[in-house]
Amino acid sequence: MISRRAILAATLLGLPASSLFAQAAPMLDGYDPVAYFIDGAPRLGNTAHSLDWNGRRWHFASPANRDAFAADPARYAPQYDGNCAWAVAEGYLAPVDPHAWAIVDGKLYLNANRRIQRRWERDIPGFIARAETNWPGLRNN
Repeated sequence: MISRRAILAATLLGLPASSLFAQAAPMLDGYDPVAYFIDGAPRLGNTAHSLDWNGRRWHFASPANRDAFAADPARYAPQYDGNCAWAVAEGYLAPVDPHAWAIVDGKLYLNANRRIQRRWERDIPGFIARAETNWPGLRNN
């Protein structure tokens, strides 16, 4: 169930609340999580190279990227199940923009949009520490 707080957060971030209900949508809006590491940029995946993992459908730009993910999903999957890292640090879940991203210490972090990403970049270690504290209580929401 989506909380009122999550809907309010989406509204404040300028996101449609309906985006919170898109459970059937592929992870990362169909972007390839491996591409962030290999290409250094978001790259749209192809439904022909998809994989189901952790209860979600993931799309990949190539069979090689799909196979790399299948071999070590924890290495490539975004932190906080693909939720906005800044929002998790603030204590709630929010959807992300696949173009607002960073790799920090070998982990992929996503943000709701580039404005929020700039806010997150002001104290990445602090926000990650807060997110790590908050995540166990949020992960099952």
